[in-house]
Amino acid sequence: MVSQIPKETCPRPFLKWAGGKSRLISQYINYFPKQYKTYYEPFLGGGAIFFHLHPSSAILTDINAELITTYRCVRDYVEELIDLLKVHQIRHNKDYYYDVRAYPGGTDLEKAARFIYLNKTCFNGLYRVNSQGKFNVPLGRYKNPNICPENILRAASFGLSKTKIKQADFTDVLNHATSSDDFVFLDPPYHPISNTSYFTGYNGNSFLEKDQVRLRDTCAELASRGVKIMVCNSDCELVRKLYNEINFKIYSIAASRSINCNIKNRGMIHELLITSY
Repeated sequence: MVSQIPKETCPRPFLKWAGGKSRLISQYINYFPKQYKTYYEPFLGGGAIFFHLHPSSAILTDINAELITTYRCVRDYVEELIDLLKVHQIRHNKDYYYDVRAYPGGTDLEKAARFIYLNKTCFNGLYRVNSQGKFNVPLGRYKNPNICPENILRAASFGLSKTKIKQADFTDVLNHATSSDDFVFLDPPYHPISNTSYFTGYNGNSFLEKDQVRLRDTCAELASRGVKIMVCNSDCELVRKLYNEINFKIYSIAASRSINCNIKNRGMIHELLITSY
């Protein structure tokens, strides 16, 4: 189930990602299924769980086209991508950041290099677009950002080498996962626990209550096939109700919230880890 990895560097996330799961893996370990053949991650984001598990077979999807283009370029053209990132590293300054941010065109490799450059230099590594679909996160306050982490990118390329990567809505997993040999990890946009915590800018659209219901229904269908499912979400009444209705197991996980416009609302909170098994 687990492939051999390079001795010098283990595959790990190459992007900063709001809500990424790297810091929570130690709490998740006991909940991962012991046996499965194919891993699915329909909300790919930074891919922390994928890189940690390093499955021998995986299908990775996300609705964010730029993110998927970037993952494919890391998998297939990592050396060419590194060359472009070195140029960004040399040219980086405030004016250059806003020039790059304003120009989304180019080849897939140029788009991927732009995506990583903006991720490494924007405020908190956020991905947010406006109503026109344009990336609008301001420059972050970094003295010397590591725009081209060569070893991390090469290790990630190795980790991704046997994966299928495509842009798709999360329901696409229903076309592939069919049995107890499949494990699906879902890390959707969290349902808000307050009126000020709704994040609507990931792909120009909100992930609304109806989408949480659609996600729950997708999980119910997968579970009926025997598929192993793990879901992360906020600890709120709606989420507990949705998954109690289909008899999933619900666990409370302590998490650190570091991104909030109000500094008083940063710190430890509780999130839910939900499994079908």
